[in-house]
Amino acid sequence: MIKAALVGTGDWGQRLVTSVQGKSELIRFTAAVTRTPAKGAGFALQHGLTLHDDYRRVLADPTIDAVVLATPHSQHGRQVIDAAEAGKPVFVEKPFTLDKASAAAAVEACRRRGVVLAFGHNRRFLPAVQALKRMVEEGRIGKLLQVEGNFSSSSGYRHGRESWRASPSEAPAGGMTALGIHVVDALIHLCGAVEQVQAKSRHNVLPIDVDDATTILMSFASGALGYLGTCFASAPYWRLHLFGSEGWVEMHGQETLLIAGRDGRTEERKFPPRDIERAELEAFADAIAGRAAFPVPAEEAIHGVAVLEAIARSAQTESAMPVA
Repeated sequence: MIKAALVGTGDWGQRLVTSVQGKSELIRFTAAVTRTPAKGAGFALQHGLTLHDDYRRVLADPTIDAVVLATPHSQHGRQVIDAAEAGKPVFVEKPFTLDKASAAAAVEACRRRGVVLAFGHNRRFLPAVQALKRMVEEGRIGKLLQVEGNFSSSSGYRHGRESWRASPSEAPAGGMTALGIHVVDALIHLCGAVEQVQAKSRHNVLPIDVDDATTILMSFASGALGYLGTCFASAPYWRLHLFGSEGWVEMHGQETLLIAGRDGRTEERKFPPRDIERAELEAFADAIAGRAAFPVPAEEAIHGVAVLEAIARSAQTESAMPVA
């Protein structure tokens, strides 16, 4: 049983804890770190967590096997390096970092110390996404020609001006860091490396200083073209659509695939729901124990950050931007 410390006790950090606490035989949380202990005290008491206000305390604690970061994005790079230097395996929420240089430095620190590094791209654990990956690998829809993705929600309305998530420096290009980054990771996973992006991002209705509508055109090293959209101020929505030379497959919502051949005949496949936060944390525990590698390669995580960085830069000028 891996004993983990949560760093960052906001809503998402709490979601990670409740996904495994008292349910998993592989990992449980025994401690938490927050800048404001008074806010996290009730949650810590409810889940049996020792509460700290200093990250260094958990890094120095020999009873803690690993750390889980649910902190502001700009802090991830340094916190991952600190965990690596302390010899602690580390799980980091998405986006991994906000620039490629810090992502690469954090990965190198973990490799140098032989420390497991895992990334919170939870949509990879959806059975429908895993089925999509098999279909692409088996050539079920032929050569990929065009891909589309959209992840939208009303979550922009939930963040007050005092929230770090309402800061343009922590949330560049609107909903990209909260929502769109999941589509970026899925497209890298399914379609390979992205070569170029061109983004437009607008602020229309949100009471916070974050864009609410973002649209990106993408070109892939494979030759495929793509579109990514994210709206931070609308109804919840998730869709991936892959068009190939032999047909197409659409993931509509989290649990449904629609599949069509070139003859236009379609079939629908339904998949069971899955607690993807529990799945990713148990995969982290498996990686620590040496049972299996974490299923998100570090190189793909770094590339996802590079794509995000290019999107944020492109949104400022609306010009095409190469992905470094």
